[in-house]
Amino acid sequence: MKKELYTMAQDTRRLPAASDGITERYFDRILVETRYLDAQTPDVSATLFGRKVSTPVTTAALSHFKGKEEDGLAEMAAGAAQAGALALVGMTTPEQYAAVAASGAAMVRIIKPYDDDREVTLRIRQAEELGAVAVGMDIDHSFGADGKPDNVMGKQMRPRTMHELEALCRSTELPFVVKGVLSAEDARKCVEAGARGIVVSHHHGIMPNAVPALMVLPEIARVVRGRAAILVDGSFENGMDVFKALAMGADAVCVGRVLMGPIQQEGAAGACRVLQEITGELAAAMARTCSPDLRSIDPSVLWIDGQRFRP
Repeated sequence: MKKELYTMAQDTRRLPAASDGITERYFDRILVETRYLDAQTPDVSATLFGRKVSTPVTTAALSHFKGKEEDGLAEMAAGAAQAGALALVGMTTPEQYAAVAASGAAMVRIIKPYDDDREVTLRIRQAEELGAVAVGMDIDHSFGADGKPDNVMGKQMRPRTMHELEALCRSTELPFVVKGVLSAEDARKCVEAGARGIVVSHHHGIMPNAVPALMVLPEIARVVRGRAAILVDGSFENGMDVFKALAMGADAVCVGRVLMGPIQQEGAAGACRVLQEITGELAAAMARTCSPDLRSIDPSVLWIDGQRFRP
């Protein structure tokens, strides 16, 4: 009997809440007031890492999924090119990346934190040669669920120190982007190390109970103070979500899983369609809040839990 009770206790232990669900609930706590007088049709174009793009909506740094007819990443990048959007690209082999780069999209290559530095260097040099607008590292894949260095697709990973990050930033003339920033402390270290971009992200809930990106974003924006581009991802699915992030300090917003189904059904056209639809919804939110361009979005149109947002 004692053994049976012990087994039942083990089976019913409380588990931490999934970060994706926490994030989605936080979106709904942020409301938006309208401002129609003196409003005009908005300009939603942006400049990211020196490249003019049609929208601040970018693809997330997805990896490993099949598209309609070929590699899903190649179709994602082709759709981004058609939509005039920036494409972040995640884990690939050098051969896969060459095919993705052939899409002609403005691309940011996000590299895993490989234990073998040669793997990192190889991918940085390839990104340079194939015309990427920026390159970066996915620091939130440093550890696995057991707290030990992660292993992804048979490749060993390891965490990086701030000193190593400084060396990575100096190793290329491309802007270096750090993905997986979810604290003002890491944001400060990234900027001081020379990073020219960060992606505020909890990597689709890689850690339970992670703070929603939008909750910590205003503090990160105060620390960065315009010294690096701030991108944000995590459960963004529509233009109003994007608007809220831009109002809270982001320069661009990455969408990922919302693209995967359309890519698998429609290929590049599906990615293009979703990116354009989300951009149109963003434009509607901007028009209805008297925001003529991205720089003019007033954070005070947001209300969080019944209180006006103050950055």
